[in-house]
Amino acid sequence: MLSSGRVVFFSLIITVGAAGLFVPDAYPAHLTELILERIRTRIEEAGPTRQITIGDQIVYAAATLPAFYERRGYAPAWINGIGISPQADTLMGVLQDAEKEGMRASDYHFAEIKRLVDKTKKLPIETLAENAAAATDLELLLTDAFLIYGAHLLAGKVNPETFDSEWHARRKLADLTEKLQDALTTGSIEKTLQSFLPQQPGYAALREALARYKDLASTEKWDRIPDGSTLQKGDRNERVALVRKRFSTGDRANTIHRDEEDLFDGTLEQAVRQFQELHGLDTDGVIGSATLSALNVPLEDRIRQIELNMERWRWLPQDLGTRYILVNIPQFALTVMEKSEPVMRMKVIVGKKYRRTPVFSDRMTYLVLSPFWHVPPHIASADKLPIIQKDSEYLTREHFKVFQGWGAEAQEIDPITIDWSKLTPDNFPYRLRQDPGPGNALGPVKFMFPNKFNVYLHGTSSPELFRKNVRTLSSGCIRIEKPIDLAVYLFQDDPDWTQQKILAVIEKREEQTLQLTNPIFVHLQYWTAWVDDNKQVNFREDIYGRDKLLNEALSGNPPTES
Repeated sequence: MLSSGRVVFFSLIITVGAAGLFVPDAYPAHLTELILERIRTRIEEAGPTRQITIGDQIVYAAATLPAFYERRGYAPAWINGIGISPQADTLMGVLQDAEKEGMRASDYHFAEIKRLVDKTKKLPIETLAENAAAATDLELLLTDAFLIYGAHLLAGKVNPETFDSEWHARRKLADLTEKLQDALTTGSIEKTLQSFLPQQPGYAALREALARYKDLASTEKWDRIPDGSTLQKGDRNERVALVRKRFSTGDRANTIHRDEEDLFDGTLEQAVRQFQELHGLDTDGVIGSATLSALNVPLEDRIRQIELNMERWRWLPQDLGTRYILVNIPQFALTVMEKSEPVMRMKVIVGKKYRRTPVFSDRMTYLVLSPFWHVPPHIASADKLPIIQKDSEYLTREHFKVFQGWGAEAQEIDPITIDWSKLTPDNFPYRLRQDPGPGNALGPVKFMFPNKFNVYLHGTSSPELFRKNVRTLSSGCIRIEKPIDLAVYLFQDDPDWTQQKILAVIEKREEQTLQLTNPIFVHLQYWTAWVDDNKQVNFREDIYGRDKLLNEALSGNPPTES
């Protein structure tokens, strides 16, 4: 028999539940109270540290889980009067499929939950009270699994800002305790978790690609193609046969037959060109060192690459905007999107490996025609000073002016009066400004979306650089191939700023700022794997080593809530 104190406590919980907290109707009072009190005790004993462990399992939702049970008056959510709720089975099925989202079921206590479920299901209902401790363990692990898996689907397993200072993510937020309660009430655990996934087509396409590549890995083996001389049309040897075999497995755009397996014929040449295009290589149809290196990336590594980029999708806002500008840094490409359809594409140049272009999203609010280039201090001292010291005519020839001081007090200095040989990168008291014109490093237009990185889009005075395949050539900003086209697009609804008017202003070589009537979101992203409009998976080199950092972060245990 329950003590009177316990009866009073349980009655209080029922009263609180009547005020709005959910308490199941079917619990036998003794079982309800045993589990309920154990949940409350576990949470209270955790104290300020909020650290709860269950065997060798850590409760990761250290803040959210207690809040969930406090809202319920500590009533159990997954165990009812007849045992384990069907919702627990549903959650287990979802967790078992976590790898379809590039996740690991082991991060969500799957094996321990399954062990406890199997054990509990074998016990007669009347013995559940005697195993209240195990039932409480199961209860807490199921709740933690939902909350953490839901958080990971919603906003990613890791926060990129914790290991990459050049990455700013607008991660999505939601009240997961409320979402869980609603899912339990409506019996919609699976549907609720699916609603947390990125809704953009790019994520769904990568998810499908992941499934295809995993199926491929279960049936095919990618043999390494040995090093050797360049392979091209007309060659015949065993290495050609290995290439042909590779292209017959499905990692390519069209079907390769195995007639004359060791011959590099026209069909194989076309397949090589398509492979090169999908991997951002020179599309010469010849297997040189770069193409061979891409061919020899293990299938398991490609699978992991897809998973890493699925995680990056989870860091993005749910709504990218009805129209937006997307720059994919490893692809060296800019795409303007309207209602999920591309309306403009162009090549870009991104930051050098030691001056990397950051990752973030912001809103473009204005652009500048015929801009001055106010040379950033670190570029002036580190890059320009050595050139000036070697070439006395450089500043005049390239239309630079030299200033000392700032703002209204800045004074223009005649460069002839300066002893440049005595200056060093650590002792450079001047500012450099380049006049508008054809030789201006920013080109005819710069596109501004104010941000803490001081990065923006602009043209270039060196358009020949767009012919290069790998374009890590800037100091962090993004040089774009078609600045005039983008400017015209942004003012397409403004009759005062036609292409003719924009070009006329640029010709005057006088800086002019234009505010955008309709600001547009700009998303600078870093995707090394994506699916294109033809449903082909594209891969790119990890030019900044960010895949490596992310892989290391994802390989650890989930971070515990602070």
